[in-house]
Amino acid sequence: MRVISAPPPDTDADLLEAFRRHLVGRDLAPATVQAYLHDLARFQAWFVWVHEGTAPLLTQVRTVDLAAFRAYLIHEQAHTPTTVNRRLQGLRLLFRWLYDCNWITDNPAAHLRFMRKSGTRQPFALRRREVFALVHAAATSPHGLDRRNVALVQLMLQTGLRVGEVTALRHGDVHLGARSGMVHVRAGKGYKARDVPLNSTIRRALQGYLGTIPEASAQTPVFLSKRGTPLAVRSVQAVVSRLAVQAGIQRVPVSAHTLRHTFAVHYLQRHPGKLRDLADLLGHESLDTTAVYTKPSRDDLAADVERSPLNVFDL
Repeated sequence: MRVISAPPPDTDADLLEAFRRHLVGRDLAPATVQAYLHDLARFQAWFVWVHEGTAPLLTQVRTVDLAAFRAYLIHEQAHTPTTVNRRLQGLRLLFRWLYDCNWITDNPAAHLRFMRKSGTRQPFALRRREVFALVHAAATSPHGLDRRNVALVQLMLQTGLRVGEVTALRHGDVHLGARSGMVHVRAGKGYKARDVPLNSTIRRALQGYLGTIPEASAQTPVFLSKRGTPLAVRSVQAVVSRLAVQAGIQRVPVSAHTLRHTFAVHYLQRHPGKLRDLADLLGHESLDTTAVYTKPSRDDLAADVERSPLNVFDL
């Protein structure tokens, strides 16, 4: 619904600041807001480059400009469909908002199409041997970070928590008993709270690590840097990437999200058909999101092709 509003800001910087406030007002997660603004900054940089340093204002962008940017992402940057579509989504939100504010007469992104994706495959997940190697690398971390890194890696492997949910955990969110345990995720994706059970492996890892943090209150972050400051999302990503290199894992790229995928894939392998239960554990609102873990993996497809009866020249 279009609204009557004041004239648009004079500069793109002021316009994007107003757009940021709009996104925050929609109660989007801070990381989501930052991602949209980052993608818009990429478009602006490209737009300035195309116009040799004298780009028009964002309110003067046309559909042909957005289509050219999409082609640039696909052919020159060689981005995946997922990345291209994420970049386009920020632009679609921006120009829809400008149109609704009555700051542009036509929405140039109204007919901007997303890239079609090929058949979705199961996300990359670690094999059992790779999991053991990763945990071993964590256990041999220097500077007294071994217990922290083991607890960090095991928490993501055994619960499937998102990296942002891990860094947001406080001591009061962790409940450990002799035979049971649970972590309370206060604000998952979409600001949804949920409780995730802890198995014996992660309970032991957390008990070993939490015992090294003196005088922790209920509000003290669970995971701290070696300087005692809260561990940031980027720091967790860096830790996981470094441990994967030390573990010699080269078959798949490893990130913190890979550990979430690993939990999900192995959960369904052990509990086939329990898609609703997995969705609850992962904090998914839609079963369609969780269903990606029922897709065949690349390794599964390769093995099936290798076993083809037409593969008569197998040596």
